[in-house]
Amino acid sequence: MKPKNNLLKLLLAFCLLIVSVNIVAQDSVKKELLVDIEYYLPANKLPYILVHTKTKVEKRFLPVKDIKIAVFMDSDSAAHSLGNSVTDENGTAKFMIPSSMKTVWESSATHSFIASTGATKEFDETRNEINVTKSKIEIDTVAGAESRTIQVSVFSLSEGNWIPARDVEMKIGVRRAGGLLPVGEEETYTTDSTGTVQAEFKRENLPGDTKGNLSIVVKVEGNEMLGNLESEKMLTWGAPRQPVSSNHPRTLWSTRDKAPIWLLFMAISIMAGVWGTIVYLIATIIRIKKLGKQAG
Repeated sequence: MKPKNNLLKLLLAFCLLIVSVNIVAQDSVKKELLVDIEYYLPANKLPYILVHTKTKVEKRFLPVKDIKIAVFMDSDSAAHSLGNSVTDENGTAKFMIPSSMKTVWESSATHSFIASTGATKEFDETRNEINVTKSKIEIDTVAGAESRTIQVSVFSLSEGNWIPARDVEMKIGVRRAGGLLPVGEEETYTTDSTGTVQAEFKRENLPGDTKGNLSIVVKVEGNEMLGNLESEKMLTWGAPRQPVSSNHPRTLWSTRDKAPIWLLFMAISIMAGVWGTIVYLIATIIRIKKLGKQAG
């Protein structure tokens, strides 16, 4: 019986060893960290880089905060560094192109941006890279057109020359408080072989400023070659907004100092009647008490 017991003990120990090895192996496996890089060129502003970190948890991608990130341009050397940062609650870190990199920026039409993260307890060191070509957007109107038409041209820089950028998808709209209002029925437009697209402006009587100015905005989002671009131009195609007069008429919906006279008279009369009644009752009670004392 002893050999059989020893064999059972040996098999049990072997099973426990396998289980413990699997548990340790699972604990040592780190999650995959995804690093996305985006290039932005806002209207009339300096370009910048956004880096997003996320990981997949139960079939969902969730942002990862407190990840240390270093970003470089063209080469991951100290001379080409855009700086170091830590991702916020949304898993995002922003990097501006410093003035010290002006010479490097102007030296080429195409640049690569490199993002590198340090290793943590949950994630291994991760690196990603994108290539971006310098570009610009020009907004104009079509003279002599039957209807008000906006013309947008997109150019990319190549060997010192601005050449048309074809097949670039964009949004053309009017800047409003709630976002971008499309100028027409189309949600997006795509440039042709000349890098140009035309959009008919169909927003009639759209309120502008006091002179009727509207801010026309063109946005290119997530383009693989150009990144995220934005351009803006003011056009006097809106309805002039009338200045608000300080001499408001007396109406029911006006402020208290502009209420109708008859309404003020009614309110004052009601208040006077209520307080008059209260004073009369108090005076009557006092007089009754005096009469009671005299009778006693």
